Amino acid sequence: MRTCVQCRKLWRIPEQGKIKGVCAGIAQYFDVPVKLVRLITVLAFFLGFAFFVIVGYIALTFLLDPMPANRQRQKHQPTARELLSAMDRELAAGEKRLRAMERYVTSDTYTLRSNFRKL
Repeated sequence: MRTCVQCRKLWRIPEQGKIKGVCAGIAQYFDVPVKLVRLITVLAFFLGFAFFVIVGYIALTFLLDPMPANRQRQKHQPTARELLSAMDRELAAGEKRLRAMERYVTSDTYTLRSNFRKL
């Protein structure tokens, strides 16, 4: 579930982090997987940006506040069962729309309108 842009704040998340939680906080802010942020950080480090990565990481460690524990608990992570149920509902609704379209396309009304358009 995404939050509004104005409600989000960039935090460090030490509980989810490997060192100080900077990458975890960035990943949570941009709603991307933490592994992706860590991979980009490591690649940048080895591709010649080591100085900028180290300075940036240290700066963000001191500039970003750690995420309060109560704030982290407020964010509801859906379970696999909830995600599957939501997906099942979406698929059922899509199938219902598809059946309605199929009914219309195979109906006499569609054939009649199609013939009138050809005139």
